[in-house]
Amino acid sequence: MDFIRWPVIGVDESGKGDFFGPLVIAGVLIEEAQAGIVTQWGVRDSKTVTDKKVMALAQQIQGLCVWDVVVINPEKYNQLYGKIRNLNKLLGWGHARVIENVLTMKPAETAISDKFGDDRFIISSLQQQGKQIRLIQKVRAESHPAVAAASIIARAEFLRRMQGLEKQYNTAFPLGASAAVDEAGRELVKARGAAILNQVAKTHFKNYKKIVC
Repeated sequence: MDFIRWPVIGVDESGKGDFFGPLVIAGVLIEEAQAGIVTQWGVRDSKTVTDKKVMALAQQIQGLCVWDVVVINPEKYNQLYGKIRNLNKLLGWGHARVIENVLTMKPAETAISDKFGDDRFIISSLQQQGKQIRLIQKVRAESHPAVAAASIIARAEFLRRMQGLEKQYNTAFPLGASAAVDEAGRELVKARGAAILNQVAKTHFKNYKKIVC
């Protein structure tokens, strides 16, 4: 990616594969000099970093770079998914929003995100400022420091939101979409009724039917 002109906006999401909790999309604008700094810190794909380290790295990145997050809480997520009926289109909308938000703070010519679908899912949602940007979607985009930084910030915000949900409902919400998630969901529905899932979970997941049936 040596041909890419700095600064670069990296975009990544967290919570896409988690039944409980929000979808969080982060954007980080990285200057060339900052890329070396965050790499030295050990910033990489958040899936390869412990939660404790993610939280610490996120603070460092946020103190150094221009950044923004878009948080789609479960109730709003379910409402949007009900209209769009396509996760990639929903992701494209969220990526476009965060790119636009970052561009209002500082200009950039290029945005990079992980490849999750047709480029048009993002491009079609971009507004006036975003239409001028060069969008690159690639597999394992987290290898670029800007996307790695966005991955860390998105994960940190997702974890914070999950901690808030657990405190609010006084219950543990397992991550992912495993059998442990189904069991936690059944216990929650038993205590609070099925309607609670719309407030804490992504109801188009297969887990939903397993829990309520």
